[in-house]
This record gives sequence, structure tokens and C-alpha cells, in this order.
Amino acid sequence: MNNLKAITLMGILSVILIVLGGAYGGPRGATIFLFISLAMNLFSYFYSDKMAIAMTRSQPVSEQEAPELYAIIRNLAKRARLPMPKVYITPSQQPNAFATGRNPQHSAVAVTEGLLHLCNRDELEGVLAHELAHIANRDILVSTIAAAFAGAITWIANMIQWGAIFGGMRGGDNEEGGGIGALVLAIIAPIAATIVQLSISRSREYGADELGARIAGSPDGLANALLKLERAAQQIPMQVNPAASHMFITNPLSARSVGRLFSTHPPIQERVQRLRQLRF
Repeated sequence: MNNLKAITLMGILSVILIVLGGAYGGPRGATIFLFISLAMNLFSYFYSDKMAIAMTRSQPVSEQEAPELYAIIRNLAKRARLPMPKVYITPSQQPNAFATGRNPQHSAVAVTEGLLHLCNRDELEGVLAHELAHIANRDILVSTIAAAFAGAITWIANMIQWGAIFGGMRGGDNEEGGGIGALVLAIIAPIAATIVQLSISRSREYGADELGARIAGSPDGLANALLKLERAAQQIPMQVNPAASHMFITNPLSARSVGRLFSTHPPIQERVQRLRQLRF
């Protein structure tokens, strides 16, 4: 099912790229962006995890540097019958975490410095179990592809906007009308990419919450951690590319009004309520 979602996602985001190319350079631009989208499909499948890591400025950490973190992840991975993922630390004081990779054999888990400082062991286990659940459910490929494409679409749209501002737009025979149309598309395209993320990200969080609670052996650690993370997100800003925000366990942009408007996560209170109702 998630492989089908990944294919669908790549198709939709490819269409957005081709439309952007057509708006910018007519049929020739659409053709160029078609080849760009094909190249991005291949790149996003094999290397989107590396792009996600780079977008969040996460750094690899060794077992000697973080023995307790490794011990928790190894124990949870064993319970979930998953291979040990690579481990990264994200340099942010906001407590948060995400998983990335194309499959369980090529996966990684990243936690922020703030998460390690704020959460006790039970809460940390709950968060890490949630991320391993994303790996087990094989929806990390979907999220990393969304991050790679949305980042590219946003970057290209920004280029088109600047091109329109400085008179470099080419939109067909009617240059003025084409320029306006391309500018509108350049503004709409990142929103369209975000809407695609929204349609995929919300439901997967509920599934990862439930499976994560089962991997951890209790829903309490994750429920308590989510409440802590929500409060911290309101107080501690996080410098992260918005295209990667949907990968985190809680929305790192929730303190911003725009972040709320395009939230890729269900309300924390709703997630906590569902967790409290679980019975093992």
C-alpha cells in the first residue's frame, strides 16, 4: 500500500514540476522539467534520506558518543523485528525526532538535542518506538520523497518568482499574460506540494502512534512525551526547511501561524486521547 502511495506521490509532484516548467518556458520548459522530474524520481528513491538528513542539518553519532540512545533503539528495534537503523543527532534545542530511508534495511532515526535533554527514559522510548513504527509501516519512503520533491518545488518556484520580478519570465506568445500566469503558479505550487503532504501525513501519525505504543509496551511514555513536545514547540523555535517539517513526530513549525495553517500533523490532544484509550 505504501509503495503505491509513493508512486502516486511521485506522479503528482512530477506533474506539479512539469506545469511549473510549462508556465516558465512553454512546451520546451515542460519538456525540460519532465526530464528533471524523472531524474528526481530516481534520486528521491535512492538518496532522499540523505537529502532529508542534510535539510535538517543532522549529524551521525556513534555508539561511543551516545551509548544509552543506541541501547534504547537497539532494544526497540529487536522488539519490532527491525534491523538497527543509523542514528543521527539534530542540532536543535526543540525536542523532536524523525525517521527516514527507503526501507527498513536503509533507514535512519534522528533525534534533536532538545529531546535528549527534556524527556525521561520512558518518554524517549515512546518517541523512538513511534519512529521505528514509521520504519516498520514502510511510510518513511513516502515522507522522504515528499520532503525531497517539496523542497525542489519550493526552490524552483522561488526562482520563477524572482525571474518574474526582474522581467525574465517567458510564458508563451503573450509574454505579459504568461509571466503573470507563471508567477501565480510559482506561488501556488509550494502550496499544492504541501497539500499533497497533508493528505498523506496525518493518517500515518495515528498508525505510528498505535504501533509505537505496542513496540514500547505502553502508550504512556509516548503520550506524555507528545504533551511535552507540544509545549516546547510553542516556546523553542526550530530552524528547519518547511519541506521537511512533516517528517517530525510533532510539527516543528507549530509555533508559527503559517505552520498551523499547513500543519501536517493531527492535533496533539487527539493523538494523546487515542493513546490513552489503547489497551494491551
